[in-house]
Formats: sequence, C-alpha cells, structure tokens
Amino acid sequence: MVEQNNFASALRHASGTAALAATGALAIGGALVGYGMLEAQKFGLRHESLKVLPRGYGDIKVLHLSDIHMVPGQEAKTQWLGGLADLKPDFVINTGDNLSHRKAVPALIKALEPLMAFPGAFVPGSNCYYAPKLKNPFRYLAPSTGTPNPAPRDQLPFEEMHRAFGGAGWINMSNRAHSTVLNGLRLDLTGVDDPHIDRDLFAGWPRGSSSSSQAPHVRIALTHAPYQRVLDQFTEAKADVIFAGHTHGGQVCIPGYGALVSNCDLPTWRARGLSDWEYNGNTVPLNVSAGVGTSRFAPIRFACPPEAVMVTLAARD
Repeated sequence: MVEQNNFASALRHASGTAALAATGALAIGGALVGYGMLEAQKFGLRHESLKVLPRGYGDIKVLHLSDIHMVPGQEAKTQWLGGLADLKPDFVINTGDNLSHRKAVPALIKALEPLMAFPGAFVPGSNCYYAPKLKNPFRYLAPSTGTPNPAPRDQLPFEEMHRAFGGAGWINMSNRAHSTVLNGLRLDLTGVDDPHIDRDLFAGWPRGSSSSSQAPHVRIALTHAPYQRVLDQFTEAKADVIFAGHTHGGQVCIPGYGALVSNCDLPTWRARGLSDWEYNGNTVPLNVSAGVGTSRFAPIRFACPPEAVMVTLAARD
C-alpha cells in the first residue's frame, strides 16, 4: 500500500511538472508572438551607397520600397510611408507585393500618394495579382520551387493599382525595357514580371541608335523575386544595379545567424541587404529589401524589422 501511495504521489508530481512546463511554453510562445507583432511595426530606413554612375554626374537618391502588403486600416504604415516623401528621393522603385487584401488599393494609394509626386518605376509581385492564403507556416521551411497561379477567385484589383501608379508617371517595368532621363543622365531600365509565379521574360535593354551605348547612362534592373535565373540574366546583360524584394529578409530570423529561408532559391545570407551577384565573369550589386509588411495571415517579424531602403547612386571614381 505504501508503494502504491508513493507511486501515485510521484505520478501527480510528474503531471504537475508537465502542466507547469506546458503553461510556461505557452507563455513564452505568446510573448514571442506579441513581440513579433510589435517588431512588424518598427519601420526603419536602411541607407546604402553605390558608385555606379558615370564620372562627373551628381548623386541620384533612389528610394526602394517592396512588399508593402497593405491591409485597410493600417494607419501607422500609411503615415510612415507618406512621411518618406520628406526624404525627397530623385526616383522611387517599387518591387511588388503591394497588397494583402482585395479592398486595400485605396489605402495603398493614400499611403503612396506623397511619394508618387516623384518619378518612379515598379514591377508586380504575386500579391499584387492574387490575395494571400492562410498556410501552414512550416511549409516555408521547405525548399521553394515557386507557386502556380492561384484560382481566378483569388484575383486582386491590380489594374486599379497600376492605373494609379501609371497616372502618377511611375513606369510599369513588367517584362519591359525603357529609358528615361533624370538629372541629365539617361536611366536604362529593365524589369521582369514576378518570377515566383513564372511570369518573367527578360526584355533586354532599351534599343536606341548604334551609338547609344556610348552615351552616359546607368543600367537599373528590377525584379520582385530574386530567383537566380533572373539575377544571372541581369548580370550577364551587364546591369549596374539590381533591385529585388520578396524575401521579407527571412521575416523570422535567428539573432546572430540570420534568415532561415528566402522563399526562393536565393541563398539565405543574401535575403536582406546589399551584396554582389556574380555570373559568367560579371559582378553586379544586388539590393534585396526586407520589405515593409507581411502577409495579413502572418503579421509578425522576429530579428528582421520592416524597412525601406535609400540607395544613393554616386559617380565612379
């Protein structure tokens, strides 16, 4: 009888310990989620500088936005984005995934309207075309091979957004090449539609006269998702700089280590920031934005706060 009582007492103790451990784990998990939701609101500005312009030309300030994932009612994000106009960029580049809700276009345009007073260019991401879905978060730990186009019922009103961008003078660079002049320098732009849903088709560079390549210019390439095949095409074509988004910087990172995933075939250490992409003997600076927002189904960030990037293009030495 004594042994039975001792066994019952030990069992009760073990059960109590397990319950306390489970309660503690839930508390820690809740705290991490709460922190992640707060970090997703800690908008910041990263500064970079690249010497890619012809000698003798003044600096060009390029504001790089990506992965806004707008949802109606996000007033803090709206005010922060609008306030970026105080930086007075010379050019705005938007690398897609602007929406996370089918009714978010008016909110997005309200947020970006102050910035649309400046020249700009954009490429779409899949979450410009299609609404995000609730997914098992562990799927993001698996290697990404892209996603097929979702069903038509998931389509977002991207045409409305593109009309607003175009009406402000922003150039749609989806599978297109275009030249424009800024501060007396020719900007040769090329861009692709979202490689993550297999819409990319490299258009090369703008065609001009036989001597156009001799005139002072800078070559800027845009993509939403930085898949290696696209980066290789841009690099082989001798772009001067590549802008991309999509990765969210990993979104949930390990402090001191970095991103666990890039949501494409880009190495995870390149999921955020400026690095050099090398291919076939050529090297091109690649700027990957960690993005401004998140999917509305996963509104957290950890060790990876949201950002816009001000890239100052300066003259070569």
